[in-house]
Parts: sequence; structure tokens; C-alpha cells
Amino acid sequence: MLQATIQQYKNAYSGLTPKTWYLSLVMLINRSGTMVVPFMTIYCTQSLGFSITQAGIIMGLFGLGAIVGAYAGGIITDKFGFYPLQVGALLSGGAMFIITGYLQSFYSLAIGTFILSLCNESFRPANATAIAYYCNLSNRTRSYSLNRLAINLGWAVGGAIGGFLASINYHLLFWVDGCTNIAAALLLVRLLPYVKSGSKHSTQKHNMVKQSAYKDKIYLAFIALTVLFAACFFQLFTILPVMYKTQWHLSEQFIGLLMALNGLIIVAIEMVLVFTLEGKKPLTTYIRTGVLLIGAGYALLNIFPISGWAAIACISIMTIGEILSMPFMNSFWIKRTTESNRGQYAAMYTIAWSIAQITGPTGGSFIADKYSFTTLCWVLAVICLITSAGFFLLGTQINRNENKIAA
Repeated sequence: MLQATIQQYKNAYSGLTPKTWYLSLVMLINRSGTMVVPFMTIYCTQSLGFSITQAGIIMGLFGLGAIVGAYAGGIITDKFGFYPLQVGALLSGGAMFIITGYLQSFYSLAIGTFILSLCNESFRPANATAIAYYCNLSNRTRSYSLNRLAINLGWAVGGAIGGFLASINYHLLFWVDGCTNIAAALLLVRLLPYVKSGSKHSTQKHNMVKQSAYKDKIYLAFIALTVLFAACFFQLFTILPVMYKTQWHLSEQFIGLLMALNGLIIVAIEMVLVFTLEGKKPLTTYIRTGVLLIGAGYALLNIFPISGWAAIACISIMTIGEILSMPFMNSFWIKRTTESNRGQYAAMYTIAWSIAQITGPTGGSFIADKYSFTTLCWVLAVICLITSAGFFLLGTQINRNENKIAA
């Protein structure tokens, strides 16, 4: 049994290209410094004395900056290529993290957060396009999962260290986040040679009509559902930490360990689970199941008695939901792209998550402040249930379309 399990792990990681591994290593270094975002709401309310509504606005502006950054990033990626944008975004984002740590008034922090997010989030469309460029078609989902593994391993490290640093001085979080961004840029240049991509460098004339992501009705429906799902998901790392601190009276160190647990579970089982499930059922089947589990986790936060163990159980259930949904969401959008429009599709997917960063923390903070955290958790559970049903209907429509084409 043990030998079979070990072999399953080996199979899950085999066949991936060296450059895919290098890109994931860069992401690991970058995300090991991810400490500011999960503690931003606590930093704003506990250290700077902002209201929870003001903290929600700050996080909303992070989302707005991410929308602008993702849109620009998609255009730049398709035009000039993914390589220079990745390097530029990491360097500028690193500098802005350090600068933002010194902004303490509400308005200066709001502006700084917007610029920081614009620089930082323009990286995502370029990075998603780079993964597709470096990977083999046969293991594309696993290549994206490896990248997610690097993100979440970095998240686990960053969350655990971030909780410790936050208990000492919140400004340390900004410095570590900034320095790891810059280190990731230097490592990218060192490990991966410059690649000419994008329409500016293309020497081929494409006879295929470039499908616009903005006219792909199935994809637009997918994006709308993604926004709903992501708005609920973001509460895990923005509003719930405030609930754990103010209502459940958990320490910053314990909250940091909860964030780390999310990443460690993903590192332990995601690649094997994706390897086992990939290709056996439609993508929307896994996605809707994952969304439903995250909704169940929010409901259980209201049902379980307040305790550290209840928080651990709920974050574990929601992490399984994340594992079932997000890798296959990446596969869903990349499957609909070509090399000439991949940046546009990647930008829209990033924008969906960025919109959620506005509606999620802003709406969540309003509900928690106006009503209660209990009400917020019930609302999130219901939205996840509706979203899961939406993915079921989307899968049904895709199946009908495929049957028409086959006929």
C-alpha cells in the first residue's frame, strides 16, 4: 500500500518539463514572501486604527488595481510577450511593497495599495501564458497545478512566518514581501533565457480568426460564476482573519498557522488528486463540487462551537474544495485559447478574480459590520450553493453544444 502511494506521487510529478519546474521555483520564491495581503485587514484595523469598512475599501482598491493591471497585462502579453512583463512586474511590485509599508494615512495607503496591485497583478496573465508556453500539452493541468503548488507552499511559509513577524512589527511584512518579489525577478532572469513571444515578434501569419474572449458566451458565463466563487473564496484571507481575531480571540500566530495549513494541504495532495482525476469527468463536475465544499465550510463556521479546532476543520474542508475547483478552472479557460489570444483569456480570468477582490472584501466587511460575522458566513454559504448550481448548468450547456457539433 505504501509503495503504491509512493509510486502514485512519482507518477504525478513525472513528465513535466525542466522549464516548468524553473518557473514554479520562481513562483515559490515570490510567494514565500506573501505576507501583506492576508494580514492587511488586521494591519489596517489593529495597527493603523481604521474601521473595518475602511479596511474593506483598502482591499477593494487592491482589487481595482488588479483589474487595471490584469487588463494591461493581457494586452502587453499578447503584443510584446510574457517574459519582459514578468520581470518588470516583479521588480516594480517589489519596490511598491516596500514603499506602501511607510504609508499610514487612509488616503495615502489607498493610493499606494492601488498602484501596488496594478504593478503586482499585471504579472498574472504573463505568468499564466508562460506556463502554457513551457509545458507539454499532455500535462498542462498538472503544470498549472505545479505552479499552484509552488504558490501554496510559498503561502504556507509566508503565512507561518508572517504571523510571527506581525506579532513583532507589521512593517517587516512589507519589507519581506518586497524583497522576495525582487529576488524572484532576478532568479527568473538567471534560470530562464529571454523568450520572444507576442504579436510584435511573430513571423507567422495566422489564417485562423482570433476568437475574442469578450465574445465567447460560454467563457463569459464561466467568468461571471468565477467572480461569485472568488468573492466568497477571498473572505478566507481578508475578512475571516478579522473574525478569528476579534470574535474568536485567536492569536496572530494561530491565524498565520491557519493560513499555512491551507497551503500545506494543497502541497500534500493536490498534484496526486489532479493526476488521478484529470480526464475522467467533465471539468465543471470537479469545479462545482469544490465550490459546494467551500460553501459547506462557511456554514460549518456557524454550526461548530467556537474553537481553534473548529477553525482548523473548516479551513481543511474549504481547502479540499479549493483543490477540486481551481486547477480545473485553469484547465477550463486555457482549453478555449490559442497562442494568439491566450493573454486576453488569461487577463479576463485574472480580472474576474480582481473584481472579486473588490466585491468580496467590500461586501463582506459591510455585512460583518452592519449585521454580524454569523450573517456573513450564511450569505457566503448560500452564494456558493447558487454558484455550484450555475457550474452544473454551464456543464450541461457545454455538453449540448458538443453533441450538436458531433451530430
